[in-house]
Amino acid sequence: MPFRKWFEVWNRKFHIYLGLYLLLFVWLFSVSGLILNHPRWKFAQFWAQREQTSYEKSVSLPTEGGDVAKAKDLMRQLDITGEIQQITVNPDQGQFTFGVIRPNIRHRVQVDLNTKQATVNRIRVNTWGVMYALHVVSGVRMNNPELKRDWLMTKIWSFSMDAVSVGVIVMVLSGLYMWFKLKPKWRLGLIVLGLGVLSCGFFFLGLG
Repeated sequence: MPFRKWFEVWNRKFHIYLGLYLLLFVWLFSVSGLILNHPRWKFAQFWAQREQTSYEKSVSLPTEGGDVAKAKDLMRQLDITGEIQQITVNPDQGQFTFGVIRPNIRHRVQVDLNTKQATVNRIRVNTWGVMYALHVVSGVRMNNPELKRDWLMTKIWSFSMDAVSVGVIVMVLSGLYMWFKLKPKWRLGLIVLGLGVLSCGFFFLGLG
């Protein structure tokens, strides 16, 4: 089989099956994007429906390692999993505070260094809140380069998002190639493509 023919056959197959694999990812980002864009919708007001609880527990204070290592040790004692966020140490007031975030639960841990007592505030959101979190979660804060992704699930999710992004780019390129092969559809395709470029350019320049 000539290479060109072989490429066209496999390009079409790759386009179809890659689209099937990305289907739920694209739907997830589409629905969560609607939640972000329409916060007044009843189901989108997940934050108002959050469940808040708090409890206290005695802990042993780690003496070695940096702040992140100490936070991880305290998380193990408190049976908390997730991505560490915003560590604050206030030795004058005897407090060690940090946050732990995951799509469905957020923890805020405040440890009294004098009494060795940890106060844990927990916020749980519903399914819509989880979808919102998955849309925006990256595992790291742009304004704190010292914090890195240290939760396995966040690492897997961020890798998956890279794969989805590359997959969508490949699908677009393969779709452009298949459209290019349909010469009778060039005029209509150029009109649609031109409208898409103009619309995207308008918002890119206008909002930029």
